[in-house]
Amino acid sequence: MSVPYSSDSPPLVTRQAYEKKAVIVISSHVVRGSVGNRAAVFALEALGYPVWAMQTVTLPWHPGHGPSTRMVPQAAQFDAIIDDLCRAPWLSEVGAVLTGYLGDPSQAESIAKLVNAVKAKTPDALYVCDPVIGDLGGLYVPEPIALAIRDILLPFSDITTPNQYELSWLSGQKISNNQDIINASKALGPETVLTTSAFALMRGSMANLLHVENNNILSEHRLFDEVINGAGDLTAALLLARTLSGFDHEKTLQWVTSSVFEILGHTRRLGRNELVLEQDISSLVKPQAMVQMRTLRDKT
Repeated sequence: MSVPYSSDSPPLVTRQAYEKKAVIVISSHVVRGSVGNRAAVFALEALGYPVWAMQTVTLPWHPGHGPSTRMVPQAAQFDAIIDDLCRAPWLSEVGAVLTGYLGDPSQAESIAKLVNAVKAKTPDALYVCDPVIGDLGGLYVPEPIALAIRDILLPFSDITTPNQYELSWLSGQKISNNQDIINASKALGPETVLTTSAFALMRGSMANLLHVENNNILSEHRLFDEVINGAGDLTAALLLARTLSGFDHEKTLQWVTSSVFEILGHTRRLGRNELVLEQDISSLVKPQAMVQMRTLRDKT
């Protein structure tokens, strides 16, 4: 089934946004650019969600732009802040936790402790694990970090957002088509798996594949040749925001894909090497870009 993007876009943020649950975002921070926390926090706040943000590592810019200083908090300090958050009197305000890039494998145990504390206060709180570990060139984090994400964080996450390489590495399964993605998603553990860089069915396109509750939904948009960092961080944040808002799975994927496509297109037109989020709030809140939607049959 093929369904084009509908004009039935998500509503603008209203005063009800102030009643939304807070989201804890734990990921990397760059001084320049829109990746990691910089992308996720901006997107969530633009959609009306209060955010508690914590850094796993601080960098002057994305590592893809060249060598730079890397500052990782000491494990004891990181864990001490997590302990503070676990006993914070405002913890019941939190409705979700989103994690991305880790700076040290020990951070996974601390994060797990915090997620458990959040769920003890709010049992229906969501945990989204964006497993930022690698791409087609292989792992770009030390293997102990990748193993900590696989063995500690993934098992109790509700949603995960790997790219195709990350899904293959985490599941231990070879992936050569969308059925392989579906099979790996079912084996991975989390109820909801959104795989970016899935196999597009239209020529010159790129795709996302959402596996949730035995549904497999593919969204496609035009392929960009340029590599623009931060799209994965943005996708994870938008998926969480739309899920928290209660939209159905197809609409959620449609709006997430449309938002990211619009922002990538605007960034490309401006010739920038970082996502232009500050000029694209309307694309986060009410995207209009056309994306192609398909329901895939599980052939197993």
